[in-house]
Order: sequence, then C-alpha cells, then structure tokens
Amino acid sequence: MAKWTPKHEAPEPLEGPVVATITGGTILWFVLFLVQLPFYGWFDDHGHLWWVWTCLAGGGLGLIGIWYVRGRDAAIKRAEAADAGPQSDSDTPGATA
Repeated sequence: MAKWTPKHEAPEPLEGPVVATITGGTILWFVLFLVQLPFYGWFDDHGHLWWVWTCLAGGGLGLIGIWYVRGRDAAIKRAEAADAGPQSDSDTPGATA
C-alpha cells in the first residue's frame, strides 16, 4: 500500500527580522553563561557543569549565525537590486514614446 501524501503547493516561506532574532538569541546565550559563572563550583559538584559550557557554545554558534544571516540578508538585498535593474526608457525623463 502506498503512503498517501497531499498534492498541493507549499506555502511561501515566512520572512521576519532574522538578524535581530539571531542577535537576541546570541546575547541571551552569553548572558546565561555569565550568570552561571559565579555558580561554577555548584554545577561541578552536582554534575551539571555541561550547562555552563552549553551556554558558551550557544553564544559562540550564535556569533557564527549572526555572520551567516547578515551575509544572507545582504545577498537577498543585492539580488532584489539586480532584479529591479535599470528602468525602462519610458520611465526616463525626456524619453519619447
């Protein structure tokens, strides 16, 4: 028996403030790391030291994410500018139709 799959088009992807979202998340990871540092001994004693290093890793990966989404955003803007391209002659002032 074949698996049933719907045959309709996928919706358009949602775009939002991607750079701001990734930046906010990165800041949050670093703040969580800094908040946990004074309790390093407690985390070590209770076997939860990985919590501290997870926050640091999240902040580091967030920095890579910020670099990536800023480049992606710039590429999208360049593509939109290239698609707009030069205006047609009828839009140019002084052109005759």
